[in-house]
Amino acid sequence: MKYRVSADIGGTFTDIVIEDSKKKNIFTSKVLSTPKNPAFAVLDGLKKKINNFNQINFLVHGTTVGLNAFLERKGSRVLLIMTSGISDTYTIARGDRKTLYDVQYRKPKQLVSRKDVHEVKERMSWEGKIIEKIDKKSFVSIIKKIKNENIKAVAICFLHSYLNPSHEIQAKRILKKELKKDIIISLSHEIAREWREYERSSTAVMNAYIGPIVNNYLIRLENELLEKGYSKTLYVMQSNGGVIRAKTAIENPVHTLLSGPVGGTIGGAALSKIIKKPNLICVDMGGTSFDMSLIINGRPKITNETEQESLPLLIPFVDIHTIGAGGGSIAWLEAGALRVGPQSAGADPGPACYGKGGLEPTVTDANLFLGRIGSDSKLGGWMQLDSTSSEKVIRNMAKKLSMTKVELAEGILSIINAKMADAIRTITIKNGIDPREFSLVAFGGAGSMHAIWIAEELEIKEIIVPPNPGNFSAWGMLQTDIRRDLTKNYFTILSETKKSNLKKFFNELIDEASNLLKSEGVSNKKMLFYRTADMRYIGQEYYVNISIDSSLNLNKINLDFHNTYKKTFGHSTPDAPVEIINLRLVAIGLVDRVIDYSKINNQKITKRVSIKKREVIFNNVKHLTNIINRNSIKLKDRLNGPLIIEEESATTVVSPKYFVNKDLMGNLIIKRKNK
Repeated sequence: MKYRVSADIGGTFTDIVIEDSKKKNIFTSKVLSTPKNPAFAVLDGLKKKINNFNQINFLVHGTTVGLNAFLERKGSRVLLIMTSGISDTYTIARGDRKTLYDVQYRKPKQLVSRKDVHEVKERMSWEGKIIEKIDKKSFVSIIKKIKNENIKAVAICFLHSYLNPSHEIQAKRILKKELKKDIIISLSHEIAREWREYERSSTAVMNAYIGPIVNNYLIRLENELLEKGYSKTLYVMQSNGGVIRAKTAIENPVHTLLSGPVGGTIGGAALSKIIKKPNLICVDMGGTSFDMSLIINGRPKITNETEQESLPLLIPFVDIHTIGAGGGSIAWLEAGALRVGPQSAGADPGPACYGKGGLEPTVTDANLFLGRIGSDSKLGGWMQLDSTSSEKVIRNMAKKLSMTKVELAEGILSIINAKMADAIRTITIKNGIDPREFSLVAFGGAGSMHAIWIAEELEIKEIIVPPNPGNFSAWGMLQTDIRRDLTKNYFTILSETKKSNLKKFFNELIDEASNLLKSEGVSNKKMLFYRTADMRYIGQEYYVNISIDSSLNLNKINLDFHNTYKKTFGHSTPDAPVEIINLRLVAIGLVDRVIDYSKINNQKITKRVSIKKREVIFNNVKHLTNIINRNSIKLKDRLNGPLIIEEESATTVVSPKYFVNKDLMGNLIIKRKNK
């Protein structure tokens, strides 16, 4: 066995990265995604490069199946069961609107309608003691409804179950005894052992909502890989940046919600370490979406609580922000004004230039019309583009706006670039972070075509385009480890906390995490544990998360809290009393890696023969521009723009005011020329 493989399913393309353990090199594959059965694209991409699947030693998979089911509202109907007397909690949600002065505000549509929320008589105290035993008769009408209305997913959220889950466990047994085996039953305490019933119920509902679709897909993919000869474990990327077995992901599919996009951020963290640049803005522009994330001091930002379309989730997430902006983003008219996105042509029919029936201009069509992609170029290394179709749809829209075709094409790109730059401001400037102190890492099939204009908007001085940028997210999946996150509610004032209690509870979490990692096939020697705590000033509602070392020094914990609070909010009150809310543990199972990317340049240098030229339009001016293959760039080369750099997975556009060179790893480094 000699191959380590990752597969990343996107809205338009499915990307494959294969590491050859014996030759210590990598090769890639890119195929069109197959929305009706995403597994087909994975298998097609693998078969293009590997004849015998039995030679694969490690396979990790990132998927947007769950995310797309949620975004498109194509998940399963969910029946929610809650404690008697609090069943309106999920429907009412929170009243602390962030858009208080938005007169057009509409409450986000929830995943469970009020008629599908049911009550069960039971009661647990805030200390986890049973006040009222669970009433089995409450389930009679619930079971009847599930059977009669063919409901495939159930979520259960009982009051204070994060302290004592016995009633939720008992409820699951009652349902399992009467219902079919294929029905998903999601227990809130298994996903989020934290207080706040609304947030916990929302997380359990999301798990149930996407569960049947994600589980059916993973089971189908595992079976098809087995039929092709793959006999090892199938791993799945999680939203927290680690991987788990597909069998584990099937138990709690909500952890795979951002499975696809997170690979790019983990790749950015690995790149940061290799090239010794601690602060990076990672941007992934694909066919459908534009994903942004930050690497600060070499680490990705991970949050324990997030929102997806205003619905809260209490699970660890790599902090990724996404907007609808990609190569397939459609240009359209609203009240006589030009708009671009978030609607996308996707993989089918795709942009007009795909020749599959697309009738509206897209970002890719604009790039092709302006010469930034060539009609003789092969998108993804194999797809021929139809420039005639692009010119036709651009001409039709230009007439409606009384513009020239060039003005429209450049207008489409200007709008999409401004949208992407503005989105980056929301994760940097609005959070007190100066983007000018960061390097911009551009990847995805379209990221390196737009990177210079995004950087100009934000005054970023350096752009980094990694090797195989179109497959960078898939590459990132091979740079991560197995990860499990655990939480224990521990409500106490810090000044009254005993070090022995902290040690006891963290050891309990470590014992539990060790068993979970062993179930993932991790040996004791390859386990690492990181302790943190959620803390706040007494009287506050929300908290900050503090790292805690193995010494469990209470004075240091107190000082670290005040310092972190000040760094986050710009002020602190060192004399004010502090309390702990939750104890958290991150458990890592190290995965063996065979290639040290800091010591190799995986880009083979090829002889630069007969440089092609074509006319490329920048700022309404035609430039006769060199078109070169990325592999022909040597380490000491300094190449001035305008320049188009082509490779199998992406095209990099260098405008006239910029130059490019190459570093030891093979990254393209793009900077502005001195004035």
